[in-house]
Amino acid sequence: MITLVLLGHCSWHLKMKLLEFIAFIKKVEKRVGQSLVCLRSDHGTEFENSSFIEFCNEHCVEHNFSAPRTPQQNGVVECKNRTLEDMTRIMLIASGLARNFFAEALNTSCYIINRCMIRPILNKTPYELFKERKPNIMHLRIFSCKCFVHNNGKNALGKFDPRSDKAIFLGYST
Repeated sequence: MITLVLLGHCSWHLKMKLLEFIAFIKKVEKRVGQSLVCLRSDHGTEFENSSFIEFCNEHCVEHNFSAPRTPQQNGVVECKNRTLEDMTRIMLIASGLARNFFAEALNTSCYIINRCMIRPILNKTPYELFKERKPNIMHLRIFSCKCFVHNNGKNALGKFDPRSDKAIFLGYST
């Protein structure tokens, strides 16, 4: 049984991505060997509306609400959020980058966690559960390390012009 816990306020775009994600989960349930049966959210208006309730009913997903101001009810999610926060903070401090790069650091943290942290009971990473194969982590690099971006020559390159530009590595492509 899979339970998704939804916290905080979502924009319309994020809500649409969430609906796409739930539809994706419903497609891969057989492969994972688990099924999504329950969503738990706070009383945010983005989750307390007729269209979201209709979506949940259509996909046979129960929607529960946590009690207001009780993060204890969301222990696993709060712990995962804390892990992501800590990784993001450490990456930004170690890199010396400005705080406005927090989104890139957070995405990189999430990318790494999904490929490296093992789920205790299943003894698999989240990547393994969805892709049915072990992740290749040979491509992982240090956040904010120096990298070079290939210059594909759209601007006329001379014979001795550099074929790449210096850059700072800020994360992985989705």
